[in-house]
Amino acid sequence: MGGIAALAKAAGHQVTGCDDNTYPPMSNQLKSLGIDITHGYDPSQIDKVPDCIIVGNAMSRGNPVVESMLDSNIPYCSGPQWLAENVLRDRHVIAIAGTHGKTTVSSILTWILEDAGLDPGFLIGGIPVNFGQSARLGTSKYFIIEADEYDTAFFDKRAKFVHYGPQTLVLNNLEFDHADIYADLDAIVWQFHQLLRTIPGNGRVIINSDDVNLPKVIEQGCWTPVEKFSVREEADWTGKLVDDRGARISISSENSETGECGWRMSGIHNLENALAAVAASSSAGVSLAGAMDSISRFDGVKRRMERTATIKDIAIYDDFAHHPTAIKLSIDGFKQRSPSNRIIVALEPRSNTMKKGIHKDLLAGSLKNADLVFIYRPKDVDESFDLCFTELGDRVQINNDYDELVKNMRNKLLQGDRVIFMSNGSFGASRQKLTMALQGRR
Repeated sequence: MGGIAALAKAAGHQVTGCDDNTYPPMSNQLKSLGIDITHGYDPSQIDKVPDCIIVGNAMSRGNPVVESMLDSNIPYCSGPQWLAENVLRDRHVIAIAGTHGKTTVSSILTWILEDAGLDPGFLIGGIPVNFGQSARLGTSKYFIIEADEYDTAFFDKRAKFVHYGPQTLVLNNLEFDHADIYADLDAIVWQFHQLLRTIPGNGRVIINSDDVNLPKVIEQGCWTPVEKFSVREEADWTGKLVDDRGARISISSENSETGECGWRMSGIHNLENALAAVAASSSAGVSLAGAMDSISRFDGVKRRMERTATIKDIAIYDDFAHHPTAIKLSIDGFKQRSPSNRIIVALEPRSNTMKKGIHKDLLAGSLKNADLVFIYRPKDVDESFDLCFTELGDRVQINNDYDELVKNMRNKLLQGDRVIFMSNGSFGASRQKLTMALQGRR
């Protein structure tokens, strides 16, 4: 919604918004754009009747400002609908879908097209460091969008991505997630099938052939040419880590071209993300050589293993990982890049799926390569959650207070440690508090 607000502002509209909780980096972006944010949902904020209200999918019936909007008969629509009608029409939309990696693939792809001089528009669920913003209208026909499978709005329960009408679609991976709205994996597969129904026959579908669930989507019907990418077997696009630490990558295309470059990222999962981005960039006419050169200068994404501070050789990172698969891949990739450093993980299980215990049997395994683990148990999760981490033994510590977690972490840190905060929320500013504590500041 922050990105949509930025696009609406760039299109010349006066934009305001409301939310229960805003935090960096999005709150900083909105402030820099001059977009006023009201805390909370007091109905009085729409007394000055707007031309249209764009309703986020976190809103529901019973919310005071939603009820006032309906009672006042003010025109409204969902974010995806507004995008489709006001931004995406007549553009070559490149959509990035999947359970993991959407933000990173979208960010790499946008940078490749930008570096090629194409000035693409984009809407990304994070802030690429190369751009410093999550959304831009752009001047070319190309528009890159992170295509989320979450539902659209309280009045439209289709997945958001069915509104986008992409010409090029990347399917990066598929796992069960969003247990608050989907009963099982098959329900998500069905939504991805609806997305495939919108791709034109002269478009392009790019899929990760290493993923075990994506074939179920294709088998339900696909009317568009399919290209496959893989880091494990022969495919139209293949990639590999060149050296033991994964500091260089190699990518080969379907016409047997090969490119190699150093990069600033790590892990086999990010190699998959880069591979997907390179394959998608070819639909905009970017050469493999050009794409690889761009990747060598890609600076990452805020909150995706973002190094935020280094104090006394203790490095602190912010990472958005909140699904066991993403947690494991992030830790394993980091361990490969920094094998001699201890990895200290702080995890806030904040998503609805995590709180429901859907992934509880996978959590300990996802953290096994961490040297120490500090868990924050949210107030609305009971103590039985602690049993998920039994196999980690004395490497894990459960905390039900943010300040307590910071204090306990500080007492355990050693010079050379790499500290990763993992959450899809603000984590109670724990990362910032630990940084200040290590700097000797109150």
